[in-house]
Amino acid sequence: MAPVSDPSSFSSLSKCATKHLNLIYHVDFDRHVLKGKVALTVEVLEDKFASLTLDSKDLKIFKVSANGQVVQFALGTKHKFKGSPLEITLPFELSRGQHVIVEIEYETSPSATALQWLTPKQTAGKKHPYLFSQCQAIHCRTMVPCQDTPSVKHTYYAQVSVPRELVALMSALHDGQEPDPSDSNRVIYRFRQPVPMPSYLIAIVVGALESREIGPRSRVWSEKEYVDEAAFEFSETETMLKTAESLAGPYVWGQYDLLVLPPSFPCGGMENPCLTFVTPTVLAGDRSLAGVIAHEISHSWTGNLVTNRTWEHSWLNEGHTVYIERMIARCMESEQLRQFEGIGGWKELQESENTGHYSQILFGPNNVLTNLVTNLHEVDTDEAFSFVPYEKGFALLYHLEELMGGPEVFMGFVKSYIQLFAYGSVTTEEWKNYLFTYFKDKVDILNKVDWNGWMHTPGMPPVKPQYDTTMADACTALCQRWVKAKEEDLASFTEADVKKLNSPQLIEFVALLLQEEPLPLSHVKKMQEVYQLNSVKNTEVRFRWLRICVRAHWEEAVPLALKMATEQGRMKFTRPLFREVYNFSKYSDEAVKTFKEHRAALHPVTAMLVAKDLKIDG
Repeated sequence: MAPVSDPSSFSSLSKCATKHLNLIYHVDFDRHVLKGKVALTVEVLEDKFASLTLDSKDLKIFKVSANGQVVQFALGTKHKFKGSPLEITLPFELSRGQHVIVEIEYETSPSATALQWLTPKQTAGKKHPYLFSQCQAIHCRTMVPCQDTPSVKHTYYAQVSVPRELVALMSALHDGQEPDPSDSNRVIYRFRQPVPMPSYLIAIVVGALESREIGPRSRVWSEKEYVDEAAFEFSETETMLKTAESLAGPYVWGQYDLLVLPPSFPCGGMENPCLTFVTPTVLAGDRSLAGVIAHEISHSWTGNLVTNRTWEHSWLNEGHTVYIERMIARCMESEQLRQFEGIGGWKELQESENTGHYSQILFGPNNVLTNLVTNLHEVDTDEAFSFVPYEKGFALLYHLEELMGGPEVFMGFVKSYIQLFAYGSVTTEEWKNYLFTYFKDKVDILNKVDWNGWMHTPGMPPVKPQYDTTMADACTALCQRWVKAKEEDLASFTEADVKKLNSPQLIEFVALLLQEEPLPLSHVKKMQEVYQLNSVKNTEVRFRWLRICVRAHWEEAVPLALKMATEQGRMKFTRPLFREVYNFSKYSDEAVKTFKEHRAALHPVTAMLVAKDLKIDG
């Protein structure tokens, strides 16, 4: 394995590697802190080893010991997003191959970016507080001092003390519970994660949670208000798991549970091992729900089992995961659906690179962050996040699939790649070397690929895949009818236009309209009259439809757009909706005012990025 350096981590990666974490947490809802103790089992990678550095951010460190001896430590200068290096000096020297147990007593900050503390009124049940974490990409250091890099993988064991009316879950297997001997009003939950995993996959949730069994190795968890609906919606989980196993190999994590979070969860889903986190917006998402779950299931192989060495290679996680997700759609539905999803993904990529309409970030076509392999030196991983690694990565894999002989042939390579690099981490160069080894009889074709254009050039990929447009043609035709319609043509539109579109096609239709110049207000009002889009529950449709309305300067849509931006906190929806209203100059102040009123309910990362969009906080 090549020597590791990670621009997003301060930790000593060439000197030592964490093999196991033993975590003890006391969850304090009054002070919004975790009181913690962590014991890191660290393997030494060099001789004369006498010091190490860990990542930390906004942690209060009380005491550090090594093999039971109290040792000296210092927190280095605080970096604006990487936090403060925790520098530990040992009173002894160790040799390569030896292990040391470093124990740290500490407390998190109430503003730890990995943790979101919800008041009872921010939950569905309104009675109990709630805590959840989101560590990807580099937020684990705000809840555990650690080597916060995907290049280091470790097992973990945890004990979590919580108020007895609440339930704790982690990204691990449940290992029993017992009354807290130090406080009869509390319960200790125990967890074990026997499969090595990177720090960003450590996850915790504490709330008034219930569960329902949805398969032989799956339960769905949520507040009781969502749990039965979620159990119904996620009933296909085992079928998806088996389909993924047929494509990628055995599922190694034992349990595959799902947790439906409160609305402020910033992502569509998060692939925490044994416990996928999902947004409640997918419960109204129809086909998009299947896509989210298929995506998170696929991460069990690409991301969790084989992991990008650093976040500069995140396309290895996300591009392969989208590829397997769409192969699951192919197996469970049809090849036409996979092709259709490829078209939609290409469009999202175009928008994120050219205009930023869909993207989490307004990049522009020449921004180096639209490279497939990025340089994150002094770049905040949150600000670098976009659709690029997902869709540019998928487009490359689909292009290679076409060159190498089709989906079955290329999926054979993906499965072999997973088996080779399982339990480890990988760089783009290592992936590419293995691609050339696996397809050794097709090296002449691979040598003709414009690797520099794909990997290291901003903007759209050098090759546009040729997708089957069967499912997309109806959406394109209807979109063009509206774009070209004159006032006298509006009477020709009827409810039947959209009745023949399925849910993914309806999403595609409104997505296509967003790529066009804003429609006249008269057209948008007519569209509402005949299609009744205001009453569509599917969040993917509603999100795009409200943006079409705001762009057409339909004032009645502004409160609806701001309501959707604030009643859930999924970044994909919240940021563009706020931006759209802000860009409607008459309502810019209203967008800022609404954001300020709801800021506390949003996840800290979402709030930081929306504030930038609305030109608040500098």
